Amino acid sequence: MAEALVLDDVCIQADSRRLLEIDRTIAPGAVLTLMGPSGVGKSTLLAWMTGSLPPDFAARGRLRLGRQDITDLPPHRRRLGILFQDDLLFPHMSVGQNLAFGLARGGDRRARIAEALEEVELAGFEHRDPATLSGGQKARVSLMRMLLSEPAALLLDEPFSRLDAALRAQVRTMVFERARARMLPVLLVTHDGADAEAAGGDLVTLDHAH
Repeated sequence: MAEALVLDDVCIQADSRRLLEIDRTIAPGAVLTLMGPSGVGKSTLLAWMTGSLPPDFAARGRLRLGRQDITDLPPHRRRLGILFQDDLLFPHMSVGQNLAFGLARGGDRRARIAEALEEVELAGFEHRDPATLSGGQKARVSLMRMLLSEPAALLLDEPFSRLDAALRAQVRTMVFERARARMLPVLLVTHDGADAEAAGGDLVTLDHAH
């Protein structure tokens, strides 16, 4: 069952300085985009959401998936998938092994990996070395590795910023289409207006706190 992602009266602070405040619900299949320059707390918010907030920051508020409060759960139990600027593929693993890393045990693992690669037009890439892939291919493998872990929500930390313009548009479309097909709520942080336009949905523009 698809669940909303709820940011309930969240405030992120550095020392006594407020970085951002947000109180939003992201419906299943919807996208909320946070835009703003570096230093306004976008990536820090994602760190808090994933349970990895650095000790020099503080936060208040609650994070929920549907009716479940996940604020204090260990990171591996939060069911949040995240994509970063870097693909973060394991260089010592093949493409297939990278995909298998996030795959739940049980079922025909080889078949699921093959299906995932076919879905992103990389059929037959199971044994490829990630170092031999193009930037767009790496982005597609990273996306499918994350989706194979069956997250309940998707967090995007400027994952398109290192791609050239044509490839950025292609990968953006692929990410948003698959998130909507799976009815995943999506939180996108970016400084690129084209990302926000492609995402659709709600937009929150953040400024430096004073």
